Amino acid sequence: MSASENRVTTAVTEEFFLGAVELEATEHGLLPHRLPRWAVEQSGDERLAMAQSQPSGVRLALRTAATVVEAVVHPTRTVYAGAPPRPAGVYVLVVDGEVAGSASVDAGDVVTVDMGTGAAQRRAGESGVLRFAGLPAADKEVEIWLPHNETTRVSELRTDAPVAAVGDRGRRRWVHYGSSISQGSNAAWPTGTWVSTAARAAGVDLLNLGFSGNALLDPFVARTIRDTHADLISVKIGINLVNADLMRLRALGPAVHGFLDTIRDGHPHTPLLVVTPLLCPIHEDTPGPGAIDLEALRAGTLRFRATGDPADRAAGKLTLTVVRQTLTDLVTARQRTDPALHLLDGLHLYGPADTAELPLPDDLHPDAPTHTRIGQRFTDLAFGDGGPFASR
Repeated sequence: MSASENRVTTAVTEEFFLGAVELEATEHGLLPHRLPRWAVEQSGDERLAMAQSQPSGVRLALRTAATVVEAVVHPTRTVYAGAPPRPAGVYVLVVDGEVAGSASVDAGDVVTVDMGTGAAQRRAGESGVLRFAGLPAADKEVEIWLPHNETTRVSELRTDAPVAAVGDRGRRRWVHYGSSISQGSNAAWPTGTWVSTAARAAGVDLLNLGFSGNALLDPFVARTIRDTHADLISVKIGINLVNADLMRLRALGPAVHGFLDTIRDGHPHTPLLVVTPLLCPIHEDTPGPGAIDLEALRAGTLRFRATGDPADRAAGKLTLTVVRQTLTDLVTARQRTDPALHLLDGLHLYGPADTAELPLPDDLHPDAPTHTRIGQRFTDLAFGDGGPFASR
């Protein structure tokens, strides 16, 4: 901020954050988490620990008449040895509900992961300053959406007018659970993930529990949802169960029942929407585990493939086709005693007719335009007239 501007420095405290479950105080500011510490400790999984610390759907919300807003941030960028470089995380400015700018910082720590061994090396860096200028000189609501795929600590705001936390806006709170697709893999910016697209269009307060590689029906996630305020709940189940080759058909039904039962312990009458898998051709009829296509990687392209044998479906290995049918049968049965339970076929969000126009670029995750399409369709089907999340 220039010397000619009136500088107001405000420490970023808990009341400025939306979309986080817990906040951790660090030497570089507050680090938002999307799972509580006890849940991360129960998982014992470094990949989940990293995914839940990446603030998909988390944003700073404030009221101010400032024309300049700066934020001191300290990101941690994860790169994969041998894979194409990943761009720096994007921070998006939203003013009175409209996207007004975006920025990145060339700062923070870098973690390099060897995809063959899983070994990681960290290089420490300095904090950086985001700057958004030219804002209207009137009282307004400002949000800064943090990167959906880059762990970020935030320490302070620097503005040319005082700021205050927004507080309760009286919006319904939507809690969503899912995989890397829900976290936003291959989306270009945090307001462009399909979940954020739908939440912004519907005007709801989002808590995104989409975790890359980890939509695995973990009981600690169900307990987190059970104990979290929610007016609307959705759970998107399937792709990680298949590509992790985590369980067999015998275990799937009881695991889903247990997950839903735990949620219902805390939210007995809340609208609860089960979303079956989107189309993913490599896993429609071929079980996992999924793997990186090393031949494509050597050519500089990140792609995924299914390594299972379709014949193993007879032994109970899961495919997306099997998961969809199981979820459909299970939800239909539960609806006899649970009128607030709903089902959405993921093929209505992204299905066979979409693949020719918008193929999955890495054979697993939708790209940015596809995230937008999925989000718009979810808005229509879930929040639109007659949908399970429609305003009553």
